[in-house]
Amino acid sequence: MALATLYSRAQSGIDAPAVSVEVHLANGLPGLAIVGLPETAVKESRDRVRAALLNSRFEFPARRITINLAPADLPKHGGHYDLAIALGILAASGQISADQLDHYEFIGELALSGVIRAMHGILPMALHTRKAGKQLILPTESAGEAALISGLTILPADSLLAVCAHISGSQPLTPLQPELVMPEPLDPLPDLADVRGQHHAKRALEIAAAGGHSLLMIGPPGTGKTMLANRLPALLPPMTEEEAMESAAIASVSRQGFSVQQWRQRPFRSPHHTASGVALVGGGSRPLPGEISLAHHGVLFLDELPEFNRQVLEVLREPLESGRIIISRALQQAEFPARFQLIAAMNPCPCGFLGDPSGRCHCSSEQVRRYRARLSGPLLDRIDMHIEVPAVPRKQWREDHLQPGITSREIRKRVCQARQRQLQRCGKANHLLTPSEIVRSCPLTEDEAHLLETASEQLGLSARAYHRILKLARTIADLNGAEHIASCHLGEAIAYRCLDRNTPPAG
Repeated sequence: MALATLYSRAQSGIDAPAVSVEVHLANGLPGLAIVGLPETAVKESRDRVRAALLNSRFEFPARRITINLAPADLPKHGGHYDLAIALGILAASGQISADQLDHYEFIGELALSGVIRAMHGILPMALHTRKAGKQLILPTESAGEAALISGLTILPADSLLAVCAHISGSQPLTPLQPELVMPEPLDPLPDLADVRGQHHAKRALEIAAAGGHSLLMIGPPGTGKTMLANRLPALLPPMTEEEAMESAAIASVSRQGFSVQQWRQRPFRSPHHTASGVALVGGGSRPLPGEISLAHHGVLFLDELPEFNRQVLEVLREPLESGRIIISRALQQAEFPARFQLIAAMNPCPCGFLGDPSGRCHCSSEQVRRYRARLSGPLLDRIDMHIEVPAVPRKQWREDHLQPGITSREIRKRVCQARQRQLQRCGKANHLLTPSEIVRSCPLTEDEAHLLETASEQLGLSARAYHRILKLARTIADLNGAEHIASCHLGEAIAYRCLDRNTPPAG
């Protein structure tokens, strides 16, 4: 036959639209044309495919070859269409049978020798292949990633010859058994017991982990802010299957790709303060996920928060509320989820030693004001907790070494119990509660309502901050096993808004 149709997948954000690879052979001057909005890497597949076919001892037809990647209005990127194009040429020229090609989807870049190379973005493609009810033929090196998806027949192949032998029935490929590729246990995460002192900050970290709340730590250098942030993942509840799949899909389509060793590990992203807006939110001529999406269902830690470009920080405002980011370019638009937990750290002043008893700080009030003004009010309003992390007295260094602190495992147990209460009550963590759900989940007595209203008036809180305090108090009550929010829970939640006070926090 002079026409063959095979199936593959495109990449569009974390979506993987179906692509039909149509190959037609006609009389005329020999040549190969690829149509259907191919970008450079796809156009170059003509040379890779020709060399791979010849080196695999197949004949490259001396005819006019037209390859259509449908739908025609969908941009096509990457070299993973190589395998489908090569098989289409072989089927259209009668060198292999085309009878069984409809049962498969093909993904893989060909080396000049005919070897099939590994590639990024396998996981979203495999998910959509399962929905389509087809079998997936892909590179052996990428098969472990696809094997995380249950209910999908995965046929790993090392070379074009192996795929052809399978299609002809002479040597079928062996389906991959998912249980054979499950990742090894991860190395233990840093333990909160390593942090000496800072009991107030540890309590705030526990509350943040229980309710998924954002947290800003303010204190001089060397007080343990970064250590505390690095230990948050060990406190968080385990990922659900759906959360793990969403997080893995984003990592899969990113430039660094996904490793099965990361499966069910909550991501922890810590971009440098010189990161650009595109690095943080994603983008490029072909939109790729940024740090906020790579931190989906995990932690985004921004150290030295005021040192970030203010315009870069402002892009966090929308995803903090919506949990997603939409990147628009001239030819396409991509949407990435970005439901991250923001943890940030900053010094109290430019030199970092405001309020130090030794008098090392020489910053003027105007310098402190300008330093704080690098963070906009709307951004700070979206951060649930602002806490001070003061220097630990030297005497306490030795005392804490003699008395081991509470471990992350113990705190995580309380966090998981509190999160379970939240899921049973509303089906979501407290930081995701809508205004109507806050009314149902956070009823207050007359005295408690008066306490919160008085604090809101004195601190000049916005309606958003008012609701965030309620959600924070609900989490504190859940940690204490309380059915209703009490005045003590409200008082503690209000105390975690130090930047809303009239006086600046001491170093």
